[in-house]
Formats: sequence, structure tokens, C-alpha cells
Amino acid sequence: MINDAHAPRCSRSAMAATDDVGWWIVGWDEWTDLDLIRARLAAGADPDSGVRIFAKPLHIAAERGSPEVVAELAMRVNDVDAEHRGRTALWMAVFEGRVDNARALVAAGADPWRLMMDGWSPGRLSLAGPTPDLFPAPSPEIGLSEAEAATAAEAKRLIPALGDFYYDGLSLACVADVSAAEATARLEATPADDVNIDALYEAWWNIPDADMIVGMTDVPGGCVITQPWGYTPSTLGVVKRISPGTVCYSMYANPKGGIFGHIARDGAVVAWEPDSAYMVPPDAGADKILAAHLYRNHPVAFCCAGADLRLADARPITGPPDIWLRLPERDYHV
Repeated sequence: MINDAHAPRCSRSAMAATDDVGWWIVGWDEWTDLDLIRARLAAGADPDSGVRIFAKPLHIAAERGSPEVVAELAMRVNDVDAEHRGRTALWMAVFEGRVDNARALVAAGADPWRLMMDGWSPGRLSLAGPTPDLFPAPSPEIGLSEAEAATAAEAKRLIPALGDFYYDGLSLACVADVSAAEATARLEATPADDVNIDALYEAWWNIPDADMIVGMTDVPGGCVITQPWGYTPSTLGVVKRISPGTVCYSMYANPKGGIFGHIARDGAVVAWEPDSAYMVPPDAGADKILAAHLYRNHPVAFCCAGADLRLADARPITGPPDIWLRLPERDYHV
């Protein structure tokens, strides 16, 4: 996710003085302001380029704006189906679940069945989400494969099964096809029977080895390692040791800086963090694109699904775990 927290803060008048004909004056949350967008266009802002990060105004409006702003920009651009990083504005609207923006783009001439992003046209992508009838299919042959339909169905089951809960400060590792007992052995962990868990929850920062205490729970498909107060399960040292012969998806919800984590396969890290639903790489594979779309804004479910763990509820994540363990002292950053 893009983090503007550390961007330089300037007054609107100061920005206008340095960017009289550009888009810099438009804040990250102001793409719903039709009057502001029209004023920028009247001042000479380019409808086809010039926006920070996403470059194309129509793309950011499709993701964050209102249908009125999308319609206004769609009338001004050279090509309503122009691509940026391998995707059109309509693809962005569908990916982010902005149904009204998607309809505005189609009304302006955008093609929902234009192939992009490893075969995921906006129309095919919509078939996996909550509005499969968003666009009339041009032929009955266009649709989800059996595997894609199963992936979409599991997301619709898993996300509500986990429900909503506060996860800032939480870290976890979801491990496929490995039991809690086997994971304990791989990590050379021991039962933390002498630890006052209530004290950890209340003031973990006052306990010297709090970062070495983790929870472990067996779940259908593997196991989950959790730590409600730190990032240890998401570290390189854990995911490399836990993943030989299998896959591990990890994450840490840093209260100061968003979601971070690693994906490890067979003892090697293959991605530095879970594929962001906001910044899917243009060369991402079809399965990664689908997972990022289905689990956008649901990072815990994303990790569970990545390891094919079929949790029935959030207890393995929110606790209490099956067992509390103490990890051996070592450098878990490598």
C-alpha cells in the first residue's frame, strides 16, 4: 500500500505556486472532488499524465475517485483504455471493487474484455468477485476455470469465517502441510510453561525475552505460528527454518508502518512481502493476481489462503493458541 505519511507537507497555496498546471495540488483522498478536478483541468493539468506514482489521472480516479470524476476524465483522455503498468483504468476499478467507477468507464467506451495482466481482463476478473454479472459476457466460453472458481469460492468462505478483528502489532506464519509438533521441532522451540502470558499481553515490553515467545496451533492443512506483540514469526530466520519441503506465508502488521512479511518455499524466501492488492507487479502470474484481488484488504486471510490453510474461525490467529513456545536465542533477521 502506498504510504504518504512521510511526504512533505505544503500548504495548498504553496503547492499551487509551484504546480499551477499540474496534479500535485490534488490530495490522495481528493479524487472524489469534481470541482477540484475540473479546476485542475481548466488550469492546464494533463488528463493523460502527471500524477504521482500512478502517473495517469484516470487510473487513480478509477481506484480512489468518484464516478463523476471518472466520467469527467474519461471524456478528456486520448484513450480510455490506455494502460499503465500493464492494466487499464477499468481493470483498476474492477480490481478495487469500485463498481460505480467501472460502470462509468464502460459508459465512456472502456472495453471490459480486453486481455491484460496475464489473461485477466476486467470482465474475467469481475467474474471472481461479488458482482459476476457486472458485464455481459460476449460468449459463454469466457469464464473462470474450475481451479479459479474454487479459489474464488474459498475466499468467499474464508474471509467471513475469520471475521473482523484488530491485528495491529500481530505477526504470524502460516505453514502448509506441517503439524505444530513438526514446526516446533524445526524451530527447536520448547514449551513456555514458565511464562506469564497475561503479563505479556499487558506489558510485553517489560519482559526481556518477549520476542522469543510465540503461539503454535494446528489447523486444517498445516499450522499457524503467532505473536500478538511482535514480528518474530514473520522474520527470515523463522520462515527459512519452517519451510523446507513446503510453503510459508508470513506477515507483520506494524502499527507504525503497514503490513510486511515474507513468502518462503523450501527454505528460501521467494518474495519479500505478500503481493499487495494495491501494487500487483505487471509481470505477476494469473494465480497471484487472482489472490491479490480476492484478498485485498484482508492480509491475514491472504496468508492463510496462500498456505492453503482452511481455518474455520479466527481462534488460531487471535488466540489462545494450542501451545505457547519459547524459541531459542538466535539472530532471526537472517
